[in-house]
Order: sequence, then structure tokens, then C-alpha cells
Amino acid sequence: MTSKTATTPKRATARPAEIVREYGPFAGANMIAGVTHDGQRVWAATGAQILAFDPASGETTRTLERAGDAGTAFDGTHLYQIAEARIDKIDPSTGQVLHSIPAPGGGSDSGLTWAEGSLWVGQYRDRKIHQIDPATGAVRRTIESDSFVTGVTWVDGELWHGTWEGEASDIRRIDPQTGAVLERLDMPPGTGVSGLESDGTDLFYCGGGESGKVRAVRRPKAA
Repeated sequence: MTSKTATTPKRATARPAEIVREYGPFAGANMIAGVTHDGQRVWAATGAQILAFDPASGETTRTLERAGDAGTAFDGTHLYQIAEARIDKIDPSTGQVLHSIPAPGGGSDSGLTWAEGSLWVGQYRDRKIHQIDPATGAVRRTIESDSFVTGVTWVDGELWHGTWEGEASDIRRIDPQTGAVLERLDMPPGTGVSGLESDGTDLFYCGGGESGKVRAVRRPKAA
């Protein structure tokens, strides 16, 4: 099922993003694509590798020799990583690829997250978020956004996604039924959001693309 095309409501809350910490650049990593959080560590895809770091110390604790050029997700046990036109299911303890499914965009995919037993995949230029079956890649439903979609995350029943076009980037909460923008956190000019993941409480971890950095952004408290 595809929702109606989204329009930005006039009363959507917009405020500057509060960046509370920056991590990186990391040794051997020239870019950050997808990011995820496993409850303790932050994982970041850097192209040829997926690395994990301790968000308290900023130190790299694991490196997996696995390709990752877009979104990263964690289902509580396994990592999922977009690599070109596929999504790999990876054992984080060994780096072994356990299963692969086709990515819905066939190589034009961006963000990735896990929620409600599904993978949610951003489509950058198509301005869409697909809910897909993690076993087969079949699309279960599609949400349309009014802006380019980079990283995607769910937290406390809220759907958030990153945007990045030119020098402008933000993190926005959208209505999961209509795609309408409900809230927006504007990043500083020139500071982009590639990957996006919530830590489950009060922070978003944001990939910074070719800056090679991951930024922690404060999640606004619910009104």
C-alpha cells in the first residue's frame, strides 16, 4: 500500500539541531554511510568496512571486513547492511554474511533500520521509505516523503529520517501514514546526515558522509 504524497504542514515544529558530540574521523575510513546502535556500541559503514565504537570513549572496538555503502541496521542479534543492490544479514561476532536479499531500490537505496519485525529502507531521490520483509526483500508498504531520504530510524513509535540536498540537511519526524512532516531539526549549513539511528532514548547518531564523522544529536522530548 502506498500512502498519499506528503505535504509539509504549516505548523511543523522546526528548530536547530543540538549536536552534543562528534566522533571520528576514524583510521582508514574516508566516509560514513549507514549507522546503527546495538544497545552498547555504535556501528558505522565506511565503504569497505563496518566498524563499531564505544560512544562513551569514542574508541573503535570492532572492525568487520564487509562492504557497506549505505544504511546499516541491528535487529537485536544481527546487523543488516546495504551493499550496492543487496542487503546482507551479518553475524556481528564473526562478520559472516548469513543471508542476502535484494534491496528494493536496486542500488539507489539509502537509509536502513529495523522496527516491528521489518526492515525500513530509505530511497534517496525517490523520496520514499519502504517497509520490507527481512527474509525475502518483498515490499510490505511504502511511505512517501516530501524531501530526499537518507538515514531512517524508529523510536518510541516515531518515524524519523534524514535529508541532505546540497548544503542543507535536517532530521525530521514524519507521520508514518501520510508522510507529513511533524517536526524538523535543522543541521548547521554544510553538515550533512547520511546514516541515522536512535539510541532508543535521547540521542540520534548521524553519519556525516565524506566528513568521516558520526555526530550525536539530541532528540527533542515529546511535548
